[in-house]
Amino acid sequence: MNLLTIEHLTKSYTERLLFDDTSFSLGMGEKVGVIGINGTGKSTLLKIIAGLLEPDGGEVVRGNGLKFCYLSQEPVFDRQETVLSSVLLRRETEAELWELESQAKAMLNTLGLLDFYQPIGELSGGQRKRAALAAVLLSEADVLVLDEPTNHLDSEMAGWLEDYLKRFKGALVMVTHDRYFLDSVCNRTVELDKGKFYSYMGGYSAFLERKAEREAIAQASERKRQSLLCTELAWMMRGARARSTKQKAHIKRFEELRDQKGPQTDGTVELSSVKSRLGKTTVELQGISKAYGEKKLVRDFTYIFLKDDRVGIVGPNGCGKSTLMKILMGIEAADAGEVVLGQTVKLGYFSQENESMDRNLKVIDYIRNVAEFVVTEEGSVSASKMLERFLFPADLQYTAIERLSGGERRRLYLLRVLMEAPNVLILDEPTNDLDIRTLMILEDYLDHFPGIVIAVSHDRYFLDRVARRIFAFENRGMVRQYEGGYTDYQAASQRRKEAEGSGIMAGKKTPEAESHAAKRKQGSRPKKLKFTYQEQRDFETIEEEIHSLEEEIDRKETAIEAAVSDYSALNQLMEEKAQLEVRLEEKLERWMYLEELAAKIAAGETAG
Repeated sequence: MNLLTIEHLTKSYTERLLFDDTSFSLGMGEKVGVIGINGTGKSTLLKIIAGLLEPDGGEVVRGNGLKFCYLSQEPVFDRQETVLSSVLLRRETEAELWELESQAKAMLNTLGLLDFYQPIGELSGGQRKRAALAAVLLSEADVLVLDEPTNHLDSEMAGWLEDYLKRFKGALVMVTHDRYFLDSVCNRTVELDKGKFYSYMGGYSAFLERKAEREAIAQASERKRQSLLCTELAWMMRGARARSTKQKAHIKRFEELRDQKGPQTDGTVELSSVKSRLGKTTVELQGISKAYGEKKLVRDFTYIFLKDDRVGIVGPNGCGKSTLMKILMGIEAADAGEVVLGQTVKLGYFSQENESMDRNLKVIDYIRNVAEFVVTEEGSVSASKMLERFLFPADLQYTAIERLSGGERRRLYLLRVLMEAPNVLILDEPTNDLDIRTLMILEDYLDHFPGIVIAVSHDRYFLDRVARRIFAFENRGMVRQYEGGYTDYQAASQRRKEAEGSGIMAGKKTPEAESHAAKRKQGSRPKKLKFTYQEQRDFETIEEEIHSLEEEIDRKETAIEAAVSDYSALNQLMEEKAQLEVRLEEKLERWMYLEELAAKIAAGETAG
């Protein structure tokens, strides 16, 4: 049963056609994630679903008596209301208010809003967004319509919301860039692409797989069309006279083939390395401490950044992550300690909130104010060309910034930071309001960025993808170092907490445990690392196995191209290719492990 049906949807914003005679539906129990490039109309779709905006054309049918509740990207409140009263504002009777007040307070606590009676006008934008989220979740809606619900949530809050929405009995439509969140919560993913909706069953992983299949089939069909077109063109060039019915049919066939539109390829954000040389001395933080009153944010933090460091910084909202970045940038002063920057260090700071933009300024002028040209690996590139690579085509470059979507302004701000050619990138919540495709390209760019990357983020996927070391804000300003990405940090932190809880760490060892540890230490000698029998065997054969798998994948791709008109065979070949790619990925991971182990053995390292 459909709770919502939208047919022949058409909507334009200024000169942009957002929806081009397309359709959308929502069924009972469905949890739909909507994804697409910034500026394509995702937020507009949510407003139409929630009944806050009318389409230019088409029909919107909602089930009788259904309650839709909408979370805006930038919620608006009466600034004089308290946090608690704002959350409960929609309640009509005293009984409803009384029943939900304790539930509301518990939810506000979870979302880090501890002063229930603080005027909401005193809150930051992120805090107001969390208050609005609480109000929506307490609304007893049949359909939740959520625009970027994970923005301004720390990792624990995002995990709590993930569990809440998975248990939610009603239907859900949301826009989010959080890929782990999409994968965990959604049972359907809808992509908005060039004015049309494409639906994929499953979360983000399923979307990637199905989209790749759809594009492969479309490209194979286009290659077939081009081949036929060449054949027809050769016939036409031989000077056929349109005398017979057969010849006229042939000419008509050629014209139809010629006029068909091929599949439109997605624009991509191309980030060539815009850089400055980084010298021997990089960034050194020496004994940094910072407090506001009795609240200690950073306590005696020391670290020297390496030339190619990829550091992720995590911790609950308000713990001091952004403050530490501002100290590094010189925006705020530390209470104690020193920041040492090398002479060649050029900082690029992508702040959590966009810098103040003159909304009347044209897009191209905003970038030209930084540089007319930048030097990249490909040579000198103009501001206009860089804008095109960031999905701002020529006609959009002379548009006023005020006419851009929030996500487009965020992308424009990112380009401005990179145009400054930094060699140390400081990214404070970089994933907020950037679409998934831009994030994927940014992540790939950071893989090859020849400098230091420091990212404050709650986005678990982004940190797993980018970070090789995590600094976690823990008790009262203590910053603890963990190796690996976010998932590695989470596992190591859990192990440490369990160990502390059982009395093995923090000076709480039992006498028996201490005696056993002492005997084990006395009786054991460090053993040199060496391959096991199986590792040695794998090390000798794995490169050949990887080569064989790559060749087999190439053969499958050739067979896929040949089977374009046989959908049954095509699906089978696509499935076989996917299985081969999984095996190849496993082999590559094994090869990396064995190479690292071989290097340690060669260096004479010991086990443990």
